[in-house]
Amino acid sequence: MPYITTKDGTQIFYKDWGTGQPIVFHHGWPLSADDWDSQMLYFLHQGYRVIAHDRRGHGRSSQTSGGHDMDTYAADVAELAAALDLRDAVHIGHSTGGGEVARYVARYGKRRVAKAVLVSSVPPIMLKTEENPGGLPIGVFDDLRNQLAANRAQFYRAVPLPFYGFNRPGAKVLDGVVDNWWRQGMMGAANAHYECIKIFSETDFNADLRAIEVPTLVLHGDDDQIVPYADAGVLSAKIIADATLKIYPGYPHGMLTIHADVINPDLLAFIRG
Repeated sequence: MPYITTKDGTQIFYKDWGTGQPIVFHHGWPLSADDWDSQMLYFLHQGYRVIAHDRRGHGRSSQTSGGHDMDTYAADVAELAAALDLRDAVHIGHSTGGGEVARYVARYGKRRVAKAVLVSSVPPIMLKTEENPGGLPIGVFDDLRNQLAANRAQFYRAVPLPFYGFNRPGAKVLDGVVDNWWRQGMMGAANAHYECIKIFSETDFNADLRAIEVPTLVLHGDDDQIVPYADAGVLSAKIIADATLKIYPGYPHGMLTIHADVINPDLLAFIRG
């Protein structure tokens, strides 16, 4: 399987299919590159080179004892982009992966990145603070940590229900989607997933968003129960200099999976535009 080895010896697994303009996909917590199956197949058939990696501590990448912070995540992506000599790339991030995109593009994206997309993403900052009164209280994230530490396998059975909106009245639960979320989560390291809760909830991306100079598409569902859209996508689009915002009525956090038939053509239109 293809890996790069970073400067600190971490092995980062990646998929790299096709030719043409590269599109790089950045997954959310606690998942892996496999979460982008629908998008990778779609854009491969549209003539693009599609790349997705497993973040350190996730999926098939090294289960490291350290480096679980957004600076290191972005640096890992920079090493991957350099190793694959990616230029004129489009970087698309979901949830925590959207934060990774924001930091990578802000710090390393010059001369390599053409466009960026943030989908159901955590920036500017999820945590409620004096500067961010619309955020979520720290108790929400403490509860996630407690459940993960107590019984990660059972916790990962419960999370996909609000993640995909399967807990809404009348929603049809797609068992395969739930099982695939659980499978991806359990492939990763418990320590990395535990520490990543702090990273996705407390990292402040305001400076990163202000530093993004490429055209950026911000997508969010207004029924996102994981990353509430009004304090995330709406605010991010106001901060990024060249941003386009689209809100999807009734769509959940995991809309890329269960509404790929709508989201994929929207992504394609932005990339080609």
